[in-house]
Amino acid sequence: MAEPVIVGTDGSRPAAAAVEWAAGDAARKGLPLRIVHAVDRLPYEIARYPIPIEDQLDRAGRRILEEAEQAVRETHPAVRVTTAMIEGDPSRVLRQEAGNAAEIVIGSRGHGGFTGMLLGSVGMHVAGQVDVPVVVVRAGVSAPHGLVVVGVDGSDEAATALTYAFEEARLRDCRLLAVYAWQLPVHPFAPEIAYDVDEVRKAQEDYVAGALRAHRDRYPDVAAEMRAVCGHPVTALVEAGEKADLLVVGSRGRGAVGAAVLGSVSRAVLHHAHCPVAVVRAPRS
Repeated sequence: MAEPVIVGTDGSRPAAAAVEWAAGDAARKGLPLRIVHAVDRLPYEIARYPIPIEDQLDRAGRRILEEAEQAVRETHPAVRVTTAMIEGDPSRVLRQEAGNAAEIVIGSRGHGGFTGMLLGSVGMHVAGQVDVPVVVVRAGVSAPHGLVVVGVDGSDEAATALTYAFEEARLRDCRLLAVYAWQLPVHPFAPEIAYDVDEVRKAQEDYVAGALRAHRDRYPDVAAEMRAVCGHPVTALVEAGEKADLLVVGSRGRGAVGAAVLGSVSRAVLHHAHCPVAVVRAPRS
């Protein structure tokens, strides 16, 4: 049996958007969909002030799952849907579920998030920490643009992200834009060192072109182009993502600390991009 697309929901608007996105992706990939709701009793387990909250949490969870399942059946009736209500911290539950998933989809923030935050704690504790792609979806996603954007930097994670992005572009029958953001090195002890900017730019463009060539051969139907940008990668990716249906990044790039599961660029993109963001991790060796 094919591994499902798993989406977490808590009934919030971002979670509803995540369910909708996950259902569409499952339909395109011909995969089943598993909708998961985590029942976290910890905030209510105060021995000094016992509250008969268990039945309320269970009833609320069942209602959330029923409404999510009904929404999927109305929009994607061909998708096979199952639901599960699991006790535990939402982040831990989703990380455990990832062991039998094709990908994990979550809302940008749930009911527990602060209004000004674009990314909630669940997203931060799942993205980059599991072996399957994690897609973070925001509420109020705009109309389709017909574009998938992917960040490339020569790392193993970026190579894996590029493959995921090409597959998404193929399934969506849309264009792909690979963005390589580069910056001139700064030498604080030798400020007089000069650079031929045109030469550096040409070298970067040649690098991106080489990275795309093999994927173009594998995905001849995808119209792919490259863009080498002299600037900060977060700015370049967020700006490119303004007109994208999906922005794909590796869990960490060349500049990330080896022990980090989520690099600074990926983390910042998750906080600032307003389109769905997929964080893809390279297979463990």
